[in-house]
Amino acid sequence: MGVTSVRLNSDIEAPLENLALRLDRSKNYLINQAIKEFVARQAMEDSRWEDTLKALDSVKEGKLIDESEVISWLKTWGTDSESSPPTV
Repeated sequence: MGVTSVRLNSDIEAPLENLALRLDRSKNYLINQAIKEFVARQAMEDSRWEDTLKALDSVKEGKLIDESEVISWLKTWGTDSESSPPTV
């Protein structure tokens, strides 16, 4: 496990200390959890951005599905005759 020093702003230090006491966890644990969640959220945002770029490329290539086909498909959701999604 690596060691990294972190300088906390004074407006973060006191609430962090209070939270650590209330949760009976160390400040180290809380900081690690916060960083873990931040990194995971950034990875998800990066993935969404990549998906957006791929979708835009598909549109540029003319790979589109007519709105009426999508609506017809959605109307079958939750029914006994649920259909497969439309394809390009």
